[in-house]
Amino acid sequence: MQQVILGRTGISVSRLVYGTLPMGPLQAALSPEEGGRLIRHALEQGITMLDTAELYGSYPHIRAGVEGYRGQLTIVSKTHAPDAATARSHVERGLRELGRERIDIVHCHAARVADPFVDRSEVIEALLKMRDEGKIGHVGLSTHYISAVRKAARHPEIEVVHPLINRTGMGIIDGTAEEMSAAISDCAASGTGIYAMKALAGGNLISSARESIGYVLGLPGVHAVALGMLSTEEIEANVRLFSTGGIDPDVWQQLESRTRHLRIMERFCKGCGQCVPACVNGALSLVNDKATVDEGVCVLCGYCGAACPEFIIRVV
Repeated sequence: MQQVILGRTGISVSRLVYGTLPMGPLQAALSPEEGGRLIRHALEQGITMLDTAELYGSYPHIRAGVEGYRGQLTIVSKTHAPDAATARSHVERGLRELGRERIDIVHCHAARVADPFVDRSEVIEALLKMRDEGKIGHVGLSTHYISAVRKAARHPEIEVVHPLINRTGMGIIDGTAEEMSAAISDCAASGTGIYAMKALAGGNLISSARESIGYVLGLPGVHAVALGMLSTEEIEANVRLFSTGGIDPDVWQQLESRTRHLRIMERFCKGCGQCVPACVNGALSLVNDKATVDEGVCVLCGYCGAACPEFIIRVV
């Protein structure tokens, strides 16, 4: 698979990044053994970068998948912490659960923070300190805000940005796909590594997956794209698409016919409302004391599931 240099980090990565969110407890809830087998298959197919986060619950899957692996590998994680102490605890837990001495890249996970350099300044400082301690290789920023991508271009301490971008602009908080694309191009021009998230808008663009992936891959400044994959067939189809542009029409017809939804088990919902502020796109509300989703806004990230104390929300 084609390798690219991720900005000034100097890290060589595959253009296809394995996003591990869907295999974790927020979505498909695969066992670590099942997820590990998929990850190992992806690595053997030429994927060299794995994307995870404190929220995803996929550290055990990654550890199972990379055990004994001696090939090229970059692991990226994220902390959604609001303060320095929590950020440190997130990174240290990641190191323990992954069984590693260093995580290659850790993002300040600030999807709904318009200016993380103000509102998450102590988190960024904590990550930079852990970088100096050798626990982190490079510090990054993941965001749904165009303004945050533009600010990152002026902050050289942020070496990687993980922005939300898809051809419809779904999930972008403060503008359009075209405006985010321009911000990405400018940020990459400053030397920042860019790998995109939500190219399929959390599954909402699955019916046009090839077109949607092609759109993001073709944007100036996008070095790589993270995709969640839940089968060997899906991994192999995407590897081939990213490597040669080739497709198996029967396989892609099957892949693009899938549908996914946010399922709220209404019978068990107690109406606590904790899921509502956890939704980064404002897709949840309480109606008659029950959580309700606006599927036209939901990007199927599953973060609301992590906030639900009753564990009754799942992407299926």
